[in-house]
Amino acid sequence: MAEEKNSFTDYISMDPPFVTHVGTPGNKPTYLKAAVSLRANSASARPAVDAHMPRLRHELVMLFGEQTDTDRLTSMEGQEALREEAKQRINAVLEEQQTGESIAGVLFTEFVVQK
Repeated sequence: MAEEKNSFTDYISMDPPFVTHVGTPGNKPTYLKAAVSLRANSASARPAVDAHMPRLRHELVMLFGEQTDTDRLTSMEGQEALREEAKQRINAVLEEQQTGESIAGVLFTEFVVQK
């Protein structure tokens, strides 16, 4: 795979951290705080990500708000699935905007679920 041969890595922080309520409406509010960084394998990814940051943040706010199973968010499997879905949504935006770029991964540098 070309990605494995590429030694370039850039971490792009999506500041500020995301804070939103999750869970089923009507239940006691549960909050999620997630600090997110994107891993890119090309130097040209950062300008594309920066140019579309408001839309990328919107996609993650929507994704986090869709989470109704708060127990899933506290499991490693659930967090991994959420990271993968976030990566897919971000790459879909970058493709839709015809940037020619993609990200290699989404990292949660902070992830707190408060019930």
